[in-house]
Amino acid sequence: MASRKTTQPKRDTADKYSILLPTYNERENLPLIVWLLVKYLGESGFNYEIIVIDDGSPDGTLEVAEQLQKIYGGDKILLRPREKKLGLGTAYIHGMKHATGNFIIIMDADLSHHPKFIPEFIQKQKEGNYDVVSGTRYRGDGGVYGWDLRRKLISRGANFLTQVLLRPGASDLTGSFRLYKKSVLESLVERCVSKGYVFQMEMIVRARQLNFTIGEVSLKLLFCIFILFVLKKYNVFIRNLDVSFVLQLIILYCCCLLE
Repeated sequence: MASRKTTQPKRDTADKYSILLPTYNERENLPLIVWLLVKYLGESGFNYEIIVIDDGSPDGTLEVAEQLQKIYGGDKILLRPREKKLGLGTAYIHGMKHATGNFIIIMDADLSHHPKFIPEFIQKQKEGNYDVVSGTRYRGDGGVYGWDLRRKLISRGANFLTQVLLRPGASDLTGSFRLYKKSVLESLVERCVSKGYVFQMEMIVRARQLNFTIGEVSLKLLFCIFILFVLKKYNVFIRNLDVSFVLQLIILYCCCLLE
């Protein structure tokens, strides 16, 4: 698949990007997502840090994060674990307390969000000095490839209903791949009362209510990666078979398809 070309944005040495990675049982995914982040942010020349907020994962995610910190350095990988699972909103608050960047990037650690799009987020923010830049599957050439018709209808229908009821001025409310000015994210999190998936929707609605500006970047997602998530979640793999290497290899292949 041909790679998406991005005009290199002008580097501002005063800007630093803090990537918040809330994790829970992401032992297998964390090394890959960190490697991809280092690859794309490092090659683009941005100043960044990756903050891992692990909520007491029983699968040893924190131990893997500690090894990654040794590999990439404590200046790039910051570990801010918590004792138990306390929710996404509080994870962002906890991570922001330790973030030294003036911009915050939130994304999932399960490989559903490809770091290759981050330079586009940064470029979009610079173009309009946006307060928020959100990834969207529903504008431009964005989309999820591999979904069946039923799932597409459900996703589109839910998003349409939200648009009609809340009129947020953004095309994709349920996505969780976003870039915020740090001060803006702090203001939004203080006001949000929702939990779970609705939390991401409320963040955009609140942003509009407070007259923050929102830019969007079209995202292309590959469903072959999502299939692996489902298999792992429901233990479809044979329990006594060590498939971690094969699984990681398949995930890496799927990521490379988006190059």
